[in-house]
Order: sequence, then C-alpha cells, then structure tokens
Amino acid sequence: MIKLQGKLPREVYVACSGGVDSMAVVDFLRNNHDVTVVFFDHGTVTSREALNHVSVQVKKYDCGFIYGKIGRAKRDDESQEEYWRNERYKFFHSINGTVVTGHHLDDCVETWVWSSMHGTGKIIPYANKNVVRPFRLNHKRELQLWADLKGVAYKEDDTNTDTCYTRNYIRHEMMPHVLRVNPGIHKTIAKKVKADEHPT
Repeated sequence: MIKLQGKLPREVYVACSGGVDSMAVVDFLRNNHDVTVVFFDHGTVTSREALNHVSVQVKKYDCGFIYGKIGRAKRDDESQEEYWRNERYKFFHSINGTVVTGHHLDDCVETWVWSSMHGTGKIIPYANKNVVRPFRLNHKRELQLWADLKGVAYKEDDTNTDTCYTRNYIRHEMMPHVLRVNPGIHKTIAKKVKADEHPT
C-alpha cells in the first residue's frame, strides 16, 4: 500500500520524467487531487523521447501540463548530474504551487550511502522550498506494483543503466554489496525519514 507523508493541497504539480516512479505518482494522486504534470527537458535524446511519452499520457489523463528546459550552459565546476539537477530545481522553484516528486525509500538509501562517503550521511529532505517528497516511505517496488496493477504506461530511460553517472553506479554496482553487509538498511533509513515527517 502506498503511504503519503505530510498533507498535500488539492492542487498539485507533479514532476514527471515519464518513468515508472513519476507516472505511478501521477496516476495515484489523480484520485484525490487536481494534478498538473511538470516536465523538464534536459536537452538529451532520451529526454525528448520521454517528452513524447508524457505528452500522450497528459492527453489521456486530461490534466494540465507545464514544460521547462535548460536555460544556460554548464559551468566547469559542475558535474553533468549537478548541472541537470540545478537547472531542474531552478525550474521547479519558479512554479507557483506545490511540486511533488516521486522520490522513494530506495532513493533515500542510495543518497545516504552516497553522502556517507563524503563524510556525513544525509537523507533526501521532505521539502526543498515548494518541492515536496511525500513518497519517501515507499519502496520503489510499491510504485512499480501500482503501475503494473493499474496499467500505467511508462517509459524507461536507457541512461538509467549507464554507470558512468554516479547515481547509477551506486544503484547498480554498490547497493548489492551494501545490502549484503546490512540487509536491514532500508528500515534504518526509514526511521530517519519518519523523523523528518513534515507537519503540514
């Protein structure tokens, strides 16, 4: 069963990449909320393919749609991932309303492992200005199950398996070893996520 943290307003903007997590979130929230889909174009071939998919689903759901794109060149001091994230959140923060992302517990665990290697383990916070992450207590498999049961159409990004990106390397190469050392790490991080419950 999908669990929500915090209380969401009636009108929400859902950050949607076209992947299973965000498409499941769009479908789930449509039951009780007025949803506007928010898509950010990273300027890649896979991003444009995802845009085509999301556009079809928006018409199917008959919901609002907002499009954003890269607004500047990458700085030398930014990694590709940082560049995309900085531009993406700049766009999200420009929206006058609550933007919901599909971050889940597996994302929180990966982020904690990643940040621990830099000295301090951190979890993905509930809120970043107007951006909220109410699905952090759900495993990815729960969103996948929702999509499968409801027949939600989604498009897998081929770059998600490319381990040249740090996030993918942690997910595909490191996490199996982390789980071997600590099979209960998701429960450990879930306690930290619950401690970060947002009251409103």
